[in-house]
Amino acid sequence: MSACKTLFRSSISFIEFKTRSSYQRSFSSHFSSNFSPFNALRLLSPNPGFRIKPCRATSRLYGCTQGAISLETSDNAEEMTVPHVAVEIPEEKSEDTVEELLSNRDDVTKFMKMERRSNTEGQGHQDRWFPYLDRFKAGNVDLNSAEILEALNPVIMDSRKERFRNAVMNRTYSVCLVVEGLSDFGNISAAFRSADALGIQSVHVVACDCSKRYRENRHVSMGAEKWLDIELWDSVLECFKVLKSRGYRIATTHLGMDTVSVYDMDWSCPTAIVVGNELRGISDEALELSDLHCSIPMKGMVDSFNVSVAAGLLMHHAVCDRTSRLGCHGDLTSEESQILLAEFTLRHSNSAIRIAHEYAKRKIPELKSKL
Repeated sequence: MSACKTLFRSSISFIEFKTRSSYQRSFSSHFSSNFSPFNALRLLSPNPGFRIKPCRATSRLYGCTQGAISLETSDNAEEMTVPHVAVEIPEEKSEDTVEELLSNRDDVTKFMKMERRSNTEGQGHQDRWFPYLDRFKAGNVDLNSAEILEALNPVIMDSRKERFRNAVMNRTYSVCLVVEGLSDFGNISAAFRSADALGIQSVHVVACDCSKRYRENRHVSMGAEKWLDIELWDSVLECFKVLKSRGYRIATTHLGMDTVSVYDMDWSCPTAIVVGNELRGISDEALELSDLHCSIPMKGMVDSFNVSVAAGLLMHHAVCDRTSRLGCHGDLTSEESQILLAEFTLRHSNSAIRIAHEYAKRKIPELKSKL
């Protein structure tokens, strides 16, 4: 009961009476002569029970509760009980803009947690590239994807885990996006967001013009860069050489005599889609080194799309074509899916990394006992 009175006294201060002075005097006299905590609470709510919620701005909730906590009582209630609450580790939002990330190669690679194959290693699968090994370095201990999931699953909401699983099920490395020489980081951010939404996991950025600064882009990408594999390259030659070694054909967007319509292409084979600078388009070097030139047929008076729109349309058509030919867009094996799921789980927050390291420390005595 005393808790309820305290709650009432702290909450009633939020009430502001904006009435004429004569009414204020009348109300004050009536209020002082007839006041009691529960009479006043009945003024706030006609129901026998009442609920008072603090005034606060709407915010995204990351906690997982098995029952909502409400400050409720009734006339004959003497105590309040608090239901069981399970709280997960909150997802941490990156404060870096895409421009800042792409200006520092270390900032990009920090997003990728599981150990990656080197560019000179063989492909991860018979027909296509998969970049990750089933290994995470936690100090002096190596953890595999199953151990990562065992350590982190208890502290992540079921709804979040389900979202990870759905994203991984629809992911592919068979199509990747390459952006060459873009100077508007808003366009790069929009392209990243489209890639994530369409299940394109691998994105490559070649020699951005960091001397030009356009609009702020944090809200354009919506944090998509956190869930993508982003690789930075200093030259088209270096990028295309590595992509071809991974089994990709290079398709540059270009209007010319030898251009193929994107609707006539077979997107079931590994393909790297290349889009170029906002003003100059694809560089001559990229056109010469690519395997084919493609374009989106234009039906209006203008002859080009905005570069981020073009990238989105190309990736969307690739997804549709692959789905019609293969039955689905996502093509990871069960082993690859588990590794990428562990990767997403580790990217969830810095706390996830700490928990994985604590799990590895507990694993050391077990390993010594087996020796």
